[in-house]
Amino acid sequence: MRLTVAGLQTVGTPGDVAANLAELDEAAGDALTRGADLLITPEMFLTGYDIGEQLHQLSPQDLVSEAAAVARRRGIALLVGLPEQVGEAVYNTVALIDADGTVVAQHRKSHLYGDLDRAYYTEGDDAVTVVDFRGVRLGLMICYDVEFPENVRAAALLGAHALLVPTAQMVPFTFVADVVIRTRAWENQMFVAYINHVGTERETTYVGRSSIVGPDAEVIDRLEDGTGLVLGVVDTDVVEAAHRDNPYLVDRRPDLYAGIARVVSPG
Repeated sequence: MRLTVAGLQTVGTPGDVAANLAELDEAAGDALTRGADLLITPEMFLTGYDIGEQLHQLSPQDLVSEAAAVARRRGIALLVGLPEQVGEAVYNTVALIDADGTVVAQHRKSHLYGDLDRAYYTEGDDAVTVVDFRGVRLGLMICYDVEFPENVRAAALLGAHALLVPTAQMVPFTFVADVVIRTRAWENQMFVAYINHVGTERETTYVGRSSIVGPDAEVIDRLEDGTGLVLGVVDTDVVEAAHRDNPYLVDRRPDLYAGIARVVSPG
């Protein structure tokens, strides 16, 4: 099976949901015209990521329904970053929405990064969310989640053909976008779509460098700077061939790693 995915790298409009929905609508139309089945936005795209106390004003809105209306209108699936409020808790969430507006899955960021994340968000409980979508098995993570190899290996062991990672990667961590993402694709024989912001929000400057990477670690498409789309085709046959050619998953020795989660962290 094949699934064409597009990723929107953008500055967005921090704190302005209506403007971001309008940009999502335009980008969805563009992605569909270019043959995409699914459009991915950056982390927290609908509100902005580093927006301070504005988050509390915007998170109670039903932003998933707003995004679903765009998916229905344009006839394309979306993976959209947004805040999700549940009671007093606010999660940094991505919602996978089919072209008919059906919410297929949601993933809450499980590994919070730094003071900014911890000041506003509650951590999710799942290392990865894996879902079957149009014959392709997709893993969903957010930003810092992908920097933990345990998370990505869990996605691979659950059979993910592609890992979709909306992110808000900032200076000085360009090496994550340039090197770590290719490594994650290679060591797990999967496609990885890593879709970032660009520009600046408050004190945060983003590195851009959105990319779609194949299981062989080769970059299929990449946008270093500026606003635009990256596109790539996730092909399950390519993943199966990669598993045969580079058998990390079958050559593993889980008996040697059984205690790894119980090892005390340094410090």
